[in-house]
Amino acid sequence: MRKLSRLTTAQASNLKRLASMPDSEIDTSDIPEWIQTDFEHSVPFSSLYKPRKLQITTRIDADVVQWLKSSGTRYQSRLNRILRQAMEASNVRGDSPSRKRAGSGKTVRKQVSKKGRR
Repeated sequence: MRKLSRLTTAQASNLKRLASMPDSEIDTSDIPEWIQTDFEHSVPFSSLYKPRKLQITTRIDADVVQWLKSSGTRYQSRLNRILRQAMEASNVRGDSPSRKRAGSGKTVRKQVSKKGRR
């Protein structure tokens, strides 16, 4: 992603001047009006959204990793896509994302160490 440079003093004052003007006084003659076909070819904003990525450490069965890697490069992106599809399918079914074990209706209880209690 390209880093944005700071505005110059002239640019900042120009923006302030534009912000204080009523819309009717702003010359938009160099901007063409959108017509129906422009809207039909536009990209929805939601498709531009990229969720923030987190680097984690997890244990995955070796045969699963081998299967992912056998399909070529970018196996981590494919794993993310598979997990996202499962998450979205779960949301469609109305499954609660809270503390349920995969494949069971049992709620996972927090394990408390006996060393921590007296």
